[in-house]
Parts: sequence; C-alpha cells; structure tokens
Amino acid sequence: MNIEHYTYRVTWSREDGEHLGLCTEFPSLSWLASTQEEALAGIRQVVTEVVEDMQANSEPIPEPLADKNYSGEFRVRIPPQVHRALAMQAAEQRISLNRLVSAKLAG
Repeated sequence: MNIEHYTYRVTWSREDGEHLGLCTEFPSLSWLASTQEEALAGIRQVVTEVVEDMQANSEPIPEPLADKNYSGEFRVRIPPQVHRALAMQAAEQRISLNRLVSAKLAG
C-alpha cells in the first residue's frame, strides 16, 4: 500500500487555533500543528503508522481514492416531482436528462 496515493488535506481549525491535517480515506485520523507543513507531515506519519499496524494485524486497508476506478455512473433517488421538473427542463433545452443533471452536478 502506497500512502503517497491517499488524499491529504490541510485546513485551518479556528476552534483549535492550529492547522489541521486530514486524510479522506481515514476520516477518524487528524493531526494539529502550528504550520501547514507540520500538519501535513503529522497526518502522513499517523497514516503510515496506522497502515503498518493494520498490515501487521491482517486488517483490510482502505484503498486510496486515486487508485480506484470509477464507472461514471451512479443512481440517485429523487422525489417524482423533482424528476418531472428536471425532465421538463431537459426537454425545453432539447438535451437529455442525463446531460442536464450532469451539468447541474458539475456546476
């Protein structure tokens, strides 16, 4: 498992008054530090240690989001009246419902 492929983020925590390092694939982990660089280094070190521990205990390790294959398809359940309204918008614009919804999600 290459921890370089995980999704890391550093943000400011107003509550803590420090930078907060996060890893999307491990939402329960975080690291607080006075600089962005230290927060990133800290969360990377924590993830490394957790992955090593998981490997040692033969636990399943989360796959990095960057390494996953995405089909470009997913189902969304919406109320019938919303479906109708979107279908009408698509028809008025002379485009497919799929194209309309894709554009709305991207925007």
